[in-house]
Amino acid sequence: MNIHKSVQDLMEYFTEAFARIFGPSTDEYPEVGVQPFEGEPYVGATEES
Repeated sequence: MNIHKSVQDLMEYFTEAFARIFGPSTDEYPEVGVQPFEGEPYVGATEES
């Protein structure tokens, strides 16, 4: 393997990583809207001094 091929592969690796990190998101979440709260609110522990 020659140096030119190694450098080319390294640059391709970093370019693809950069594009994946800073590129647009490909997540496809469903549009479900706001979900209503169903349950009792958490009161938490009371402080006893």
